[in-house]
This record gives sequence, structure tokens and C-alpha cells, in this order.
Amino acid sequence: MIWAIVGLLLIPLLADVLIQWNAVRVVLALIENSPPFRVESLPPDPDAEPFAVQTRDGITLRGCLYRHTEQTPRGLIVFCPEFASNHRSAMLYCSALSRAGFHVLTFDFRNHGDSDSMPGYVPLHWLTHFEVLDLNAVLDHVYSQPDLNELPLGLFGISRGGGAALYVAAQRPEVLQVATEGAFGTKMLMMAHAQQFIAIAAPELLAKLFPEWHIKVTITLARWISQRRRHCRYAMLERVLPRLAGKPTLVIAGLRDTYVLPGVAREITRLIGQPDALWTVAKAKHNLARSVNPDEYDRRLVEFFLKLDQSIDEPNKPPVKRSSHGRRSKPK
Repeated sequence: MIWAIVGLLLIPLLADVLIQWNAVRVVLALIENSPPFRVESLPPDPDAEPFAVQTRDGITLRGCLYRHTEQTPRGLIVFCPEFASNHRSAMLYCSALSRAGFHVLTFDFRNHGDSDSMPGYVPLHWLTHFEVLDLNAVLDHVYSQPDLNELPLGLFGISRGGGAALYVAAQRPEVLQVATEGAFGTKMLMMAHAQQFIAIAAPELLAKLFPEWHIKVTITLARWISQRRRHCRYAMLERVLPRLAGKPTLVIAGLRDTYVLPGVAREITRLIGQPDALWTVAKAKHNLARSVNPDEYDRRLVEFFLKLDQSIDEPNKPPVKRSSHGRRSKPK
């Protein structure tokens, strides 16, 4: 009788393990398959100043600085390109910022554009600790330059670059503002597509029976296996977003974005406690908000970052604390 009961309990348990394993295999394949992004760039600009910086793990990153020379710069914007793009895409998004009086510094993440490639690392559209390391190295470079380190600092990133910008802005107090388009957290985007993942991994009727905790377990296991296979760690943006609660943030999302669903952008603003930080563009697909409405895009972006110029003149504000990365932080 006891063995019969044990057998009856083991049968559904084994069945669940088999279903879980099959689901993990399918989700893992989906995680490691990059979507076909439409990526644009521009020819090299002869007026842009090239620069190079080495990361803590020995990778040389390269990029350029677009200086605003007509007046004292209002601030410095560090631009983080999207996955599979390069630093020459910066002026597709930042031209209005340059005209408005900001220096724009941009760079290629490792294994992209002119930067070094790291042997054994194949980047995907998911944010990892390598991209976070790269952006921190660039900011350390900024604070080693006497003509840049006193300028108020903002970050602007697209898609995966937007995730890197949010992550580092949450880490470093000297970053005063951050703007993104198409940004996402790894966990929140995977969960947003969970029903699609599970529908592929299991029959439709069975997929509807999966509780949310079961789906989370499947995605977590697939993510852990992917990290081990790719020798990297996915950066969990969701864990650091609450630190941005008091930092001005602009989150741009396209309502026709079928990759980073609009609900992901709403979740970002919810986690940072700034629901008004979200601007949705009605007809825009992934990273194409400026193509749909360039005038409004430029106006909002410039008005947002103009607050950088004001922040250093506001009285009764304490100085920014020293960065945990060893560079001095710019005083407000």
C-alpha cells in the first residue's frame, strides 16, 4: 500500500521533471537566439575626437567625443549604443543634444565596432556584467580628463545600451540623469515573453495549466545554464532600479515594439518609482521613436538634459559622494 502511494506520487513528479527539462531546453534555445534587429549607423565624422580606454580585464574600448565648440558646454552625455551597433550611431539619436550645447561621448562595447574582441565571449542582446564593466571604464576615463571631469554628467542608452545606462546610473552618484529608449531588464523581458516561450515548449492546453512560479523556475534554470555556457553573468537590472528613485530618468518606448513590449517600460518606471518618466510613442517600433516623431523626440530629450546644466547651480545641495570605482565624483 505504501509503495503504491509512493508510486502514485512519483509518477506526476517525474512527469513534471520531464516537462520542465523540455521547457528549459526550448527556452534556452530562444534565449540564445538574437532577434534580427534593424541597426543603422553613420560614416566616420572627421571632426569627432577618437579616444581609447582599457577595462579592468584588459579589453581596449574605442569611441569618439563630439565637442560642442560654440559655447561653454552645458554638460557631457555618454551615449551607449544598442546591441550589434557601434559608436557612429550616436548622432542618429543625439544630434539635437549636440546642437543644444552638450558634449557627446560615445564608444563601442567589447566585441563591437572598433573595440577589442574578447576571446570566448559571444555577446547577445542580453545585458551582462561585461557591458556594465565597459561603461564603468568609460566613465573612469571621463573623470581622468581635466576638460571633462567638471561637466555635469548624463547617460543615454538604446536597448541593451539603455539597460547598461540604467544599471551604471544606479551604481554611480556622479551620474545625475539617465535617458533610455527600448531599454529592458533580462528577467522582466523573459517573463513578458513567457507565455510565448511556454507555448512553444508545451502543448497549448498544458501550457495554460502552468502556474507563474513554474514559469519563473523554467526561465531561471535556462538563464543559469546560458550563463555557464557563455562564461558570463547576466546583469539583473531589476535589482538596482529602485536606487534610481531620486534620480531624473526618461524612459522612451514604442507602442508598436513587439520585442520590448510596452509593459516592460512601465515596469521599469514602476521599479524606480517614477511613472511619469515614461514617454510612449504611438506608432514606433523597437528603437525607432525618433524616426516616427523626430521633432518631439529631440524636444523632449533636450528639455530633459537641460536640467543637467541647472543641477550644478542649485543651492543647498550636498556634494556627490566619491564614486565606489575610485575616481573622484563631480561636485553638484
